[in-house]
Amino acid sequence: MDSGAQKIAVLGLGPMGQALATAFVRAGHAVTVWNRTPGRVSELPGPVSAAVSVAGSVTEVVRAGDLVVACLIDDAAVRGVVEGVEFGGRPLVNLTSGDPGQVRETVRWAGAQGIAYLPGAILTPTPMIGTPAGTVLLSGDPDVHARVASALSALGERIVYLGSDPARASAFDVALLDLFATATNGLLHAFALAGAEGIAPSEFVGFASGIGGLLPEMATRFAAQIESGEFPSSRSSIASAASSMRHITAAARDHGLDTGMLDAARAAIERAVAQGYGSDGLGRLATMFGPR
Repeated sequence: MDSGAQKIAVLGLGPMGQALATAFVRAGHAVTVWNRTPGRVSELPGPVSAAVSVAGSVTEVVRAGDLVVACLIDDAAVRGVVEGVEFGGRPLVNLTSGDPGQVRETVRWAGAQGIAYLPGAILTPTPMIGTPAGTVLLSGDPDVHARVASALSALGERIVYLGSDPARASAFDVALLDLFATATNGLLHAFALAGAEGIAPSEFVGFASGIGGLLPEMATRFAAQIESGEFPSSRSSIASAASSMRHITAAARDHGLDTGMLDAARAAIERAVAQGYGSDGLGRLATMFGPR
């Protein structure tokens, strides 16, 4: 594909699919869209809605594009929608959220279908798509990536190709979502615990905001420790964390709060102490989550 305007087919007009179609239109591409539920095109911004073409079938939308971009609920939906459709050499870029196992399954399926296929993962929310902050990870067939890279640059300034392992983008995605999910749940649980003790959210937030500021430095420090296998406790030890977790869990239970997430964290800490790592730094805990 050349670096000029291209014909792009978008499968799926959920919020992220709409963001993708909008970014492609604004970058000057000719966009044809399809959605299982008719009428979603009306939810696009006015100028974008007027600019896109609407296909009545999956076969029609695939034939309309030089490149097909899918963003559906999961990989099973993608396979079900395009099963039996002749792609005629057109590449399929699948930006649907999934896990590495699903990605590998779909790669095998695409190979059996004769589809030039590249999976990816979107790391930014819909308002960021098409802006400099837009971030998309891609991995898989390098030849397919070379064909689609120019068109996908419309989605943001951080469109990163991670190599030929097709599941690598998804692996980054699920690990980052792990961080986001546990951090978000930790924050909300902290609001619940503070509230149970009579602390208003507006009082608590000023102190809670400071916790997030610690994470970048911690991530960098822990990464170096995990790679080196050395976990100094110059700042804090696992034994100290075990004591803190007992206090936190006790306070939550006193108020009848759910402690499932705290119990899981406490169990990892206690495993580390039981294995003789109480004097190590917290980075050691990354080794405590594997098969028991």
